[in-house]
Formats: sequence, C-alpha cells, structure tokens
Amino acid sequence: MSTRRTRIKVCGITREADLDAAVQAGADAVGFVLYDKSPRHVSAERAGVLARRLPPFVTPVCLFVNAAADDVARAVGAVPAALLQFHGDETLADCESAARPYLRAARVAPGFDLLDFAARFPSAQALLLDAFVDGYGGGGKVFDWSLIPADVPAPVVLSGGLNPANVIDGVLRVRPWAVDVSSGVEASKGIKDAKLIRRFCDAVREADARAASNPLS
Repeated sequence: MSTRRTRIKVCGITREADLDAAVQAGADAVGFVLYDKSPRHVSAERAGVLARRLPPFVTPVCLFVNAAADDVARAVGAVPAALLQFHGDETLADCESAARPYLRAARVAPGFDLLDFAARFPSAQALLLDAFVDGYGGGGKVFDWSLIPADVPAPVVLSGGLNPANVIDGVLRVRPWAVDVSSGVEASKGIKDAKLIRRFCDAVREADARAASNPLS
C-alpha cells in the first residue's frame, strides 16, 4: 500500500556545496536564514545567488525573525520563487504583508495552545513546529511530540533537533507533512555535512516505507 511522501527541508544553507548536497540527497526545499543574529545568516543577495543554483521543483525558503517589511521585500526581490517562513513574533498582518505563500513557525512547550495559535494564522500554508528555546530556533532541541494535537488544521512541518538517528521515530509518531533539519546535519554551525544530509534523507524515506507497510500503526 502506498503512503504520502514526507517532504524534506534542509535549512541554514550558506554554501554552494551544501545546497548541492541537499539537492542530490533528495531534499524538496532548502532554507536560507535572513536573521543577522543567527550563525547561519546569509544576506538577501547571497540567498539569491544560492537559490539560482536550484533545479526546478526544489523550493527556496527564506526565514525571517521579526524582520522589517523592507527587508522581507528585498529578500522576495532577490529570491522571487521563495516560500517565506516567519519564525519570530510576527502578526498575521506581518505574515501577509508580502502577499506571498508562507509558513508560520510555532515554538512548542508545555502549556502552549497550538490550536489557538493555528487559528490566528489561517492563511499559513503550514505550521512549522520547533522547540521553545532562548532566542529563535536553531537550538538543536527536540520538544515533546505528544504535545502536538491530532487535529491541527494545517499541514505540520516537524522541526527541532531532528537528525538521522531520530527522524524515523519523528515521522512515524507525528506523520508530518514535512520535516525540517539544520543543526542535525552539520559539521559545525552553518557548515553542513553531505554524508549526514544523505543519511537524514534516506532515513525519512525508510520511515515512509515503514508507514506504507503498516498503515494503521
């Protein structure tokens, strides 16, 4: 029996070699962090250069944290095909101001009402669920997946501390639309490891195969 294929996003791309490795391993999307406090930060112009290397049907994603509208517009100009990802304290109006498809990140912790959060961003194409850490994302921390309600009214992108060793469990337990990895496939902050990227993507495919063979599990 067939099952839906879990999409894969490799985030925090800063180098051509890492982008190429993600594409070759089968990633569906690559993320560029346009947040200057991140060790994986790239400028809009650099993101544009990297995005132009992408083949068709691999989506560039531009990640923002409380960015000014002009900065978002600059990134959209540099990466015209980008899906936008808002990872800070943005309002619905902030997310919709660029009139582009977007993901809204949620920082999950005990007591966080994900259904209320989702209701405040009805136009989001998906909700990216990350761990609550000091700062905004990139902490390499796994959150308690049991905190995710079964009836989230939007596709779920599972993030937060994923790596080749735990992503099979994450896919099988959460059954997300997509998974997002950054630090879990790095040799150092902002520098990816091609072998880890390949292992991560292979693990996601293995999880999909297991789900297909045990659709009721």
